[in-house]
Amino acid sequence: MGRNGSKANTFQIAMTEIRCTNCLRPYPQQGTPFRCETCGGVFDFSSPLTFDEAEMKPGVRGMWRYRSTFGLETWAPEITLGEGDTPLVWREVFGRKIAFKLEYLNPTGSFKDRGSAVLISFLLSRGVQSAVEDSSGNAGASFAAYAARAGMQARIFVPDYASGPKRRQIEAYGAEVQRILGPRSNTTEAVLRAAENGAVYASHAYMPYGLAGYATAAYEIFEQAGQAPGTVILPAGQGNFLLAIGRGFQALKNASLIDHLPRLVGVQALACAPLWAVYKYGSAGLGWVTEGETLAEGVRIRHPVRGDVLLNMILENEGSFVSVEEDMILDGRDELSRLGFYVEPTSAIVWNALIQVMDETPDPIVLVLTGSGYKTGS
Repeated sequence: MGRNGSKANTFQIAMTEIRCTNCLRPYPQQGTPFRCETCGGVFDFSSPLTFDEAEMKPGVRGMWRYRSTFGLETWAPEITLGEGDTPLVWREVFGRKIAFKLEYLNPTGSFKDRGSAVLISFLLSRGVQSAVEDSSGNAGASFAAYAARAGMQARIFVPDYASGPKRRQIEAYGAEVQRILGPRSNTTEAVLRAAENGAVYASHAYMPYGLAGYATAAYEIFEQAGQAPGTVILPAGQGNFLLAIGRGFQALKNASLIDHLPRLVGVQALACAPLWAVYKYGSAGLGWVTEGETLAEGVRIRHPVRGDVLLNMILENEGSFVSVEEDMILDGRDELSRLGFYVEPTSAIVWNALIQVMDETPDPIVLVLTGSGYKTGS
């Protein structure tokens, strides 16, 4: 195996599933580009995810029992901190039984660990020893932790407004933190400049490898509930978790394990809600979208990388987007706390979303709680 970790024959079999969505070129056999070097397009899986119960790893706890769905080379390492197998807890809310998927109980306190584990495993298989990432907090903390687990150096670009506990968490793992003034988009511009200067940009937004990791939450919900939910509600910034959960349930349906797809509801903060704006008003809705300040810092994304793909999936499967006004966010956090779920404001936006859509969504309803309340300073 060479410096980039390439084994041409094995790679060709395993990785032809990933192609540029614009020019359809396959992901290269060497290197780790975050977007197509020919046309600048976004890489993605070119065929649906597949789920085969016969290929699940017996006796393995956590999400690596689903390794066969990840698209990794057979010789890629498994970089794990025990992610996955998060609880599904049922509570009676507003007279209905609601399930809460506790993703904030992943090792670093957020769902991002599912994606980081697969992404870092891929990077290590290509011989990467150092990489950069940008994040409002959770993705950066997760990437830093898994990089530390893999012996990889990490440099994380974060917006200056990112909460102090998240920055300290990133630093605790040994990663270098670069704070960028201004809106979230400034942080992305800064990391892109680093990539132009030769850094490996391990973007959780652009790189597709984490999507298969995120999809494992759908498999777990199905296994824990014993059926496909009627509705799944979760926050959406870049929207990759929402996209991957949709693909995960589609894989289960393709495998004839479920007979219907759940209705997916993506939730955004009204202060920065591009997906909701396009869903509700069409392309004209983008005209008034701003990158406004919001307590839900994890979904403050004005230009989602896979926004078009996500919107198409939601529309094709009768899902929806809703937005939450700022004064409802802390109320939601407090209501969830009184149920025993201590989450950050970004995660708490699902509570008001539940109130908005509950009368028009089928049971059972699953709320995905994505990030721990310990990550915020208030």
